[in-house]
Amino acid sequence: MAWLQKLHETYQHCVKSSDLTSARPWPLSHFVKQAHIEVVIDAKGNFRKGRVRKLEWNESPTLIPATESSAGRTSDVAPHPLCEEVGYCAFDFPEIDLKKFEEYKTLLTDWCTSDFAHPKAQAVLAYLKKGCLWTDLSAAQIFPVTITNRRGQKTKLEDEKVFIRWRIETIGDPCSGTWEDQSLIKSWIGFDGSKNRQVGFCIATAQQVRIAQNHSRFIRHPGDGAKLISANDFSGYTFRGRFTDSKKDYEKQVCSVGFEVSQKAHNALRWLISRQSYRNDDQVIVTWAVTGKPVPDPFANTYELFGTAPSVVDTSQAFAMRLNAAMAGYGSKLDPTDDVVVMGLDAATPGRMAITYYRELKGSEFLDRIETWHSKCAWPQNFGKESKFIGAPAPRDIAEAAYGRRLDDNLRKATVERLLPCIIDAQPIPHDLVASTSRRASNRASLEKWEWEKYLGIACALFRAYHTERSYQMALESNRITRDYLYGRLLAVAEHIEGRALYVAGETRDTTAARLMQRFSDRPHSTWRNIELALTPYKTRLRAKRAGFLRKMEQLLDKITCSFNGSDYVADTPLSGEFLLGYHCQRQALWSEPDTEDESTPTND
Repeated sequence: MAWLQKLHETYQHCVKSSDLTSARPWPLSHFVKQAHIEVVIDAKGNFRKGRVRKLEWNESPTLIPATESSAGRTSDVAPHPLCEEVGYCAFDFPEIDLKKFEEYKTLLTDWCTSDFAHPKAQAVLAYLKKGCLWTDLSAAQIFPVTITNRRGQKTKLEDEKVFIRWRIETIGDPCSGTWEDQSLIKSWIGFDGSKNRQVGFCIATAQQVRIAQNHSRFIRHPGDGAKLISANDFSGYTFRGRFTDSKKDYEKQVCSVGFEVSQKAHNALRWLISRQSYRNDDQVIVTWAVTGKPVPDPFANTYELFGTAPSVVDTSQAFAMRLNAAMAGYGSKLDPTDDVVVMGLDAATPGRMAITYYRELKGSEFLDRIETWHSKCAWPQNFGKESKFIGAPAPRDIAEAAYGRRLDDNLRKATVERLLPCIIDAQPIPHDLVASTSRRASNRASLEKWEWEKYLGIACALFRAYHTERSYQMALESNRITRDYLYGRLLAVAEHIEGRALYVAGETRDTTAARLMQRFSDRPHSTWRNIELALTPYKTRLRAKRAGFLRKMEQLLDKITCSFNGSDYVADTPLSGEFLLGYHCQRQALWSEPDTEDESTPTND
């Protein structure tokens, strides 16, 4: 359970940190609940008429005191000590469940009469003893209560399920909300700690401390019921065949976790997920430094992560310089010896959550792995007019390039999980993903233009990363004479010739090279003959209007054709993804060349 220790350490660092501008992790014995009504009373427990109000969805999250049992309650009677539902705290509610009210009143009374009593809690108790909460709320025409979520969807609540938070107005006290008062928060933490005295051996701290009986849920989102650590009931099959005693001595026979460690670890994890995690349905992967310092997101593409400027023509050296500068920025804040953790979570059932991936690295090692990934996958990417950059694609984009935009959520999850070791552990990219992205990028006719451009860059990036020993450059390599690379160049030149002829004639249809790209990748030699023959009428048109351009292209075709070794040119075996690199680089080089003969040159969108 090393993850418990790391999260506990993270909580300690982040609570004390002065660098945090966002909300901090929850305190012990508290959690955030969606409140529906805010009730205002004074220090003596008198109801302030006209001050009660319904809460909008964006202001309803409220930090409330809670017990171990109430924080994890489902259908059992387990009251929160202060803020609660109408069915718990309104004695005059027509359908009151006396058991709920009595347990709530007893818990609040015990707190208010203890050494940890707080004036605001005592004011709430004084008001509730009057037994007029339901009457006051009804007189204020609060009911029925309808809540609206952030999507604009409305839901009518049962009256007894309406959750109330308290605001106690006191002269000279600017902090009237119970969820904002630090002295009230500390008061409840002290009382809750004094009330629960079951002590045992904590595996995280190796000390005799208060042992957690119920572990947190609501980890990934407010409605999340899955738990990482589950203490199941004592009446089922939990202990059968495992422990000699199912109730009395089970803590001595299993690993027990301290209450404080469990609370702090889960609170830190919940906080980290809410601010810096990758999410895909129930799948969550979070990366953090134990010290709370910023770390690069492994699931972002290069532009999102480092903001590397887009460029039409780039070199590996220029890109490496920008990447090194960006990584140096993280390195200046993150010490080489700082611990960095990558943790993946998913739930197979609504009640149980599993850790699907876990790695601990030092800061320098983590930054090296991220830099290596973005360096070896670097390729010109075209995600649209506003998103062109040099770098690595994000795992979510790789999954779409391999299986299409409509891929199943489970397949997307599995693909991301397979790519995670490639980024964090520097493992090779799975060959089937490389092959799948190459096949999809070759099937140009079945894709939208923007979609194909995106998948083409991703396919080239993965093929380059898979074959690092070949040292592919992002610019055209005129001296690379491998069969697949040369055939890719031929296809790009043929497309450029026909594309120019269509442009001159004012036509916008697809070129023969674009239509036959899939067939060309399977049978390059026989398909090339068809493409070359189809160029004849276009060459005739260009010979009359763009003779200089045509002469230059014909010379380039001859040069590429003469570069083939032996019988490579006549071989009709399928091409590998390398032909996409040759095609992409040759096309980029043709676009970037100045055209002195034409007044205008077609541009690529």
